Amino acid sequence: MNVISQIFKDKKSLPLNTFIDKALYNKKYGYYSKKNPIGTKGDFITAPLISELFGEMVAVWCIAFWEKLRKPKNINIVELGPGEGSLCMTLIKVFSRFKIFNDAFEIKLLEKSKFLRKIQEKKITSKKVKWIKSIEEIKNGPTIFIANEFFDALPIKQFVLKKGIWHERFVKCINDEKLIFYDKKANLNNIKHFARLSLAKKQKFIEFPIEAIKYLTSISKIIKKHDGGMICFDYGYKKIKMSDSLQSVKKHDYSKILLNVGNSDITHHINFNLFSKIIRNLGLHLEGITEQGIFLQKMGIIHRANILTKNVNFNVKADVYYRLKRLMSRSEMGKIFKVIFFNKKGVKFNLGFK
Repeated sequence: MNVISQIFKDKKSLPLNTFIDKALYNKKYGYYSKKNPIGTKGDFITAPLISELFGEMVAVWCIAFWEKLRKPKNINIVELGPGEGSLCMTLIKVFSRFKIFNDAFEIKLLEKSKFLRKIQEKKITSKKVKWIKSIEEIKNGPTIFIANEFFDALPIKQFVLKKGIWHERFVKCINDEKLIFYDKKANLNNIKHFARLSLAKKQKFIEFPIEAIKYLTSISKIIKKHDGGMICFDYGYKKIKMSDSLQSVKKHDYSKILLNVGNSDITHHINFNLFSKIIRNLGLHLEGITEQGIFLQKMGIIHRANILTKNVNFNVKADVYYRLKRLMSRSEMGKIFKVIFFNKKGVKFNLGFK
């Protein structure tokens, strides 16, 4: 039985979000359940793997935010979708240099993929790290949430306006082999959050982050109850007008979404304007949205690179700055990757954003 027939079974079609969820996260045949997609030998590479300096800047930012929260004796650092564990390992390494903070923090990793969790458990041996299955397991203590390329891989719904009527995008299966997109009449009033967010105004196309809203809702409850905030790194745009950003990646190149199902990544670009609306709607304070390159520069990454390369040979120095360019250049990750930070109302902290 091939992946397509397993996804659809007795059904001829599925809503786009259900199709994505099965293709990526099914425990038996889902993309993230059977391989490590991250790294040069995988399908894509992430910032923590490009340079450890990325993780260092995130760690310094966490410590500074903890200080702003008046140095609580216990603080949770929750990483959503930690991939192969590189960011977590860098955080532990940096945190260990600051004794008071090192005594205060505990890292909690939320990972849906059992395959990736096994990789993480082999690499990360610190007693300061625990794995959780849901955000609801966090019962107390201020919490800093970190998400790097997490929300882009969550299932979304798509809606398109045709002759004044909204249609929802589905994926149809033909003869257990061929897949096609097709659009079915939809009633937006039946979908929770639409009215409050006023999504349909002046739009002809909508990408609705249905799973992201669930996560953000759970996160908001913890932040409002126990204090803390969330910093998120992801690729996306800030325009009000939405567009079809669904894409697939295999071997570091674009792939057709309905081909290689279960063997290629499916992602979308985050609409940070919509995320802003969602966050404010949940009663949180949006501190800012900026480009990744600007954030890293304001955090002092160039100064840190200069220190590290002061007495090294040319090849080592060239490698450090080549990796820095990948993270910061506006023609690479620096512009398209955005950083968004939100926290509890009444707490002002804008390091890296102002």
